[in-house]
Amino acid sequence: MKIAIIGTGYVGLVTGTCFAEMGTEVYCIDIDAKKIENLKQGIIPIYEPGLEDLVHRNQEAKRLHFSTRLTECLDEIEVLFCAVGTPPDEDGSADLRYVLEVAHTIGQSINKYILVVTKSTVPVGTAQKIKAVIQEELDKRGVAVDFDVASNPEFLKEGAAIKDFMSPDRVVVGIESERARKLMTKLYRPFLLNNFRVIFMDIPSAEMVKYASNAMLATRISFMNDIANLCELVGANVNMVRKGIGSDSRIGQRFLYAGCGYGGSCFPKDVKALMKTAQKNGYHMRILEAVEAVNNDQKAILFHKLHAYFNGELKGKTIALWGLAFKPETDDMREAPSVELITHLLASGCQVRAYDPIARDEAERRLGDKIVYARDIYDAVVEADALMVVTEWKEFRLPSWTVVHKLMNHPLILDGRNIYDKTELKENGFTYYGIG
Repeated sequence: MKIAIIGTGYVGLVTGTCFAEMGTEVYCIDIDAKKIENLKQGIIPIYEPGLEDLVHRNQEAKRLHFSTRLTECLDEIEVLFCAVGTPPDEDGSADLRYVLEVAHTIGQSINKYILVVTKSTVPVGTAQKIKAVIQEELDKRGVAVDFDVASNPEFLKEGAAIKDFMSPDRVVVGIESERARKLMTKLYRPFLLNNFRVIFMDIPSAEMVKYASNAMLATRISFMNDIANLCELVGANVNMVRKGIGSDSRIGQRFLYAGCGYGGSCFPKDVKALMKTAQKNGYHMRILEAVEAVNNDQKAILFHKLHAYFNGELKGKTIALWGLAFKPETDDMREAPSVELITHLLASGCQVRAYDPIARDEAERRLGDKIVYARDIYDAVVEADALMVVTEWKEFRLPSWTVVHKLMNHPLILDGRNIYDKTELKENGFTYYGIG
């Protein structure tokens, strides 16, 4: 079976590589000539554990190809996935210009049946827009070519994307025809031999599933952060509260961890886009408006704790940050709490010394020389007046507190991910503040 993936960003590259690993011949297409040339040379544009090895292996096996020209493979493929970006527009809605550009190209170029599958996260109704654009281009050409559209939203967690794709807990597919159903069943069967978990539905429902899933997870995070902030005021321990409510089978344990806010490429963008879709249809998503407001406030919570501790006298203070990426196992800093936190610190006259095991290059691209980039966790805390833990990387879990204490000017720790034991740190001579 031969397929094409348009867009070699995070979703497109992982999708194409994993399909190739299961024996499908895959053409990954992107208009960025430099990125394609780098991929041909084995240079991966993103960090994702295990991805580089899979790309190299499938290139060598000649199952994974990279090109800037879709027309080179259109006559050979059966399925074409659109995985181009849908960045937030100025008003928060999803920008569909790249998706519709792909649709124009398809309509201008196809000569035989093809199934066009939207992998990008797009608002409800996008598949119909794609269908209309393709048909419009076919009509301009005066040709009749059969095609189908489908929706196949991705549910990849950055840092665990390979596992998520290879062993999915569900595959959601929106279709309009039996022909499309058979093609998608054939394509996904190798991944699901033991327990076939493809959920077929209508296309609008499939398009909504991705937004609704991310909105629910974001809601749980903001809910727990709201509870954590109340816990601090009334003297409760949010970790105990989490265990108590998480043991209820109707609620469960996942995404109930308080912290300094969510970030990344999905939750912030998808929450905004879903609210915008509602507004366009005359409805206000009041819960999601609160979810976003809580998260925006939460990103500054470590700064507010620092500000209160030093009574607002922050000018000249050196602040160490452990973690810059929005979560572990990725270099992604989109909407990362660290970015807003650093903005507040610099505006208050602080010097920032930061360490992240993966995201340094991305941080330098975004922040330039505004902060000092440390070699490791201990270099970051040299002469620091406070340590802020922003990303819960594994290597941060068991530092030598004796060394940290000796290197710091002031033994203050602000734990934005609640990964440390307050009693243990007090015994080691630190002043400790977590979340909730």
